[in-house]
Amino acid sequence: MTINANWSYPTSIRFGAGRISEIADACTTAGIKNPLLITDRGLADMEITTRTLDLLDQAGHGRAIFADVDPNPNEKNAEAGVKAFKDGGHDGVVAFGGGSGLDLGKLVAFLAGQTRPLWDFEDIGDWWTRADADAIAPIVAVPTTAGTGSEVGRASVITNSVTEQKKIIFHPKFLPSVVICDPELTVGMPKFITAGTGLDAFAHCVEAYCSPHYHPMSQGMALEGMRLVKDYLPRAYEEGSDLEARAHMMSAAAMGATAFQKGLGAIHALSHPIGAIYHTHHGTTNAVCMPAVLQFNRPAIEDLMARAASYLGISGGFDGFCSYVDDLNSSLGIPTSLGELGIENPDVDRIVDGALIDPSTGGNPIEMTRENTRALLEQIV
Repeated sequence: MTINANWSYPTSIRFGAGRISEIADACTTAGIKNPLLITDRGLADMEITTRTLDLLDQAGHGRAIFADVDPNPNEKNAEAGVKAFKDGGHDGVVAFGGGSGLDLGKLVAFLAGQTRPLWDFEDIGDWWTRADADAIAPIVAVPTTAGTGSEVGRASVITNSVTEQKKIIFHPKFLPSVVICDPELTVGMPKFITAGTGLDAFAHCVEAYCSPHYHPMSQGMALEGMRLVKDYLPRAYEEGSDLEARAHMMSAAAMGATAFQKGLGAIHALSHPIGAIYHTHHGTTNAVCMPAVLQFNRPAIEDLMARAASYLGISGGFDGFCSYVDDLNSSLGIPTSLGELGIENPDVDRIVDGALIDPSTGGNPIEMTRENTRALLEQIV
């Protein structure tokens, strides 16, 4: 099955195998003449990256790259990226990679023209209005994984390296002008990254679907995103070259990130501080947290998840859905606890503190308190 499409929701998306060939035209469409490609260290020398730089160079856009990006990017990466952007006289960013490259790329495009410090733009109240919107450089986003959906997001998740807290930096113009979703770029992902990123997309869909906020469009998108993960993540995991499965997982990732405008919840509230402190893979951490969070939220979501289970072809209502999640995690090699994830003797109080101040708590269907959040975390340790 060949999947090829052009979408304008939530932004301009060029979707289909081989469409990385359009990277130069995407830059031109976005008004970028001298792009800085921003990615992570692991991708810097890979063939998909060098080929993209070749395409930009051949079209007269140069071949500038910045790859000093940590798996959980921080303000030091942002400062270095902004310096590279200014030193090169760049007028836009190609954000390339998984969540780290995409988030840092978007942030550099945002920060390069600002005069206020990074943390002045944290996603608190109307702090985003402090930014000079006209000074934000255009962004072309190219995901190489299928999980975070940052390519269609209006924010970046950045770790404060001093406090070891993940912060969300938000502005509407973080949303890239053009996105290229080329499933061929994800074929080389190792199995554990395929699993972790795929379950990140699933967590986005599940939490958006369960959020009590009103957003019917997100609700429908989250539900269909869950179905795509259910049907195609096992295929992508078992056979990495299955382009149909890879394409549908890229859709699920974008759908999850679009849906969670409705809200996230306790999975992400826990995962953010755990990842910031212990540098775990975000999607895998989400997957570890999900079974306990589903039970934690059961009083508020039992009927809702029973409807989702019916749509997904899962028997047994809420309990059937939870059993499905357990089986899916097991089939993808996901640890069942933080200990199995490699975190020995976690600082429970510190994680709870981080969870309670995380913006995701506001979208959880059960109110999170110090007492119940600690009890929830102890189920995962």
